[in-house]
Amino acid sequence: MEQLKDTVKIDSGSTLMIAHRGVSGLELENTCSAFVAAGNRSYYGIETDVHVTKDGKYIVFHDDNTERVAGDCMVVENTTFETLRSLRLVDRDGKRGRADLVMPSLEEYILICKKYGKKAILELKNRMTKEQNLEIASIIDSLGYLDSTVFISFALDNLKDIRSAYPDQTVQFLDSKYDDSTIDMLSGLKMDFDTLYSALDERAIAYAHSKGVKVNAWTCDDPVFAADLVKWGIDYLTSNILE
Repeated sequence: MEQLKDTVKIDSGSTLMIAHRGVSGLELENTCSAFVAAGNRSYYGIETDVHVTKDGKYIVFHDDNTERVAGDCMVVENTTFETLRSLRLVDRDGKRGRADLVMPSLEEYILICKKYGKKAILELKNRMTKEQNLEIASIIDSLGYLDSTVFISFALDNLKDIRSAYPDQTVQFLDSKYDDSTIDMLSGLKMDFDTLYSALDERAIAYAHSKGVKVNAWTCDDPVFAADLVKWGIDYLTSNILE
């Protein structure tokens, strides 16, 4: 497959575009290189994932283990921060060697978002403790970027933890499906919704909006479907390559 050299431009209208794991259609996902690639483009936000390491630090990575992206198979949450940082990740062409392709720290990700003025769309991976969730928020707050951060998670309790200390913080509940009952629940909690793009249609988005819930679609790389989402009034569209 030919390596793309640039993003695929679409007419996004009023929809806010989010770079999934950085511009992961161009640079290796969840690396500083992918985040900078997004920073240098028109994206509203840069999405990434954060794990807790064995020694209680925070590292940016998606999978529960390192095999797919690093070759070596280590369970992220059972491995120390420095051991994970020492791994050279495998580039999109299947080769290892670039010194810049390492797992970023939480702080590095936030500082790149801040430098380029992009919203940080931060997925809290797996269920964390309340103390861990609040420490992550505190780290971001210490960098002066909490107001520009959106927390997302499949674990609703992670989002509730954030809201317990920061009641006005923007959060989005992640899912891979759509149903009205989820929207009703989120409306009551004053949370927004982030779901698989193909689970959405015009009626679903309209229903969410009628309940005061904004909708983010992940991860749409199909420009035709993306055009439909934009037409239907999707609030955010997360993509690896569409801009």
